[in-house]
Amino acid sequence: MAEEVTLLDFWPSPFGMRAKIALREKGVHFDLREEELLSNKSPLLLQMNPIHKKIPVLIHNGKPVCESHIIVQYIDETWGPESPLLPSDPHERAHARFWADFVDKKIFPSGLAVWRSTGEDQEVAKKEFIVGLKVMEGELGDKAYFGGERFGFLDVSLIPFYSWFYAIETLTDCTIGDECSKLMGWAKRCMQRETMAKSLPDQHKVYDFMSEVRKKLQAQ
Repeated sequence: MAEEVTLLDFWPSPFGMRAKIALREKGVHFDLREEELLSNKSPLLLQMNPIHKKIPVLIHNGKPVCESHIIVQYIDETWGPESPLLPSDPHERAHARFWADFVDKKIFPSGLAVWRSTGEDQEVAKKEFIVGLKVMEGELGDKAYFGGERFGFLDVSLIPFYSWFYAIETLTDCTIGDECSKLMGWAKRCMQRETMAKSLPDQHKVYDFMSEVRKKLQAQ
C-alpha cells in the first residue's frame, strides 16, 4: 500500500515552507493543499489541528503532525536516513534545536513587527530584527551551513525568512546584505538548492501580500 502524505499549507507562511523544504530534501512525494487562512479554514484543517487550527499540518497515512519544527523532525525520522537533517550526536541535536527555538522567538516576532508597524515602532522592530540576524550570523561563523558542510535542520528553520527580506528592506529602507553579508551569502547558497526554488515564493509576491495585509490592519 502506497504511503499517503498530505501537507496543509498557506503559501506565504515561513512555517509551511519549512515542511515543504524538508519533504523535498528527503525526496518525499506529497499532496500540497493550500488553505485560505484569511477567509475560510477548511474542515480538514479544523479536523486535523483542532487545538490551534493553524498550518502547517502534515498528514501521514491519515495521522496528523502539527507545528513546523515537530513536523521537520518527524520527516527527518521517517524518511531518508541516509541524508539526515539533524546531527546524530545528542548535544549537537540539542544545539540545533536551541537555535531553531531562537528563530521562532526572536527572528519571527521582530520580522512580523517590522511590516505591521510604522514610524518609531518600526525603527525599533527593524533594529531588533537586524540584531537577531547578526546573532544568527555569529552562530553561522565561517561555515557553509549552520551544521557545517551539510544543509540541515537549522538551515531549514531559518531560510524561509529570506523570502521576507525584500519586503522588510523596502518598508524600512535598509539593506540587510550590508548589515549581515555572511548571512546573505549563506542564504544565496541555500537558494541554489532545487528544494529552495520549489519551496520559497518570489520575494516580490510576498511583499505584495504583506502590503495588502498591512493596509487592512491599519484600516481597522
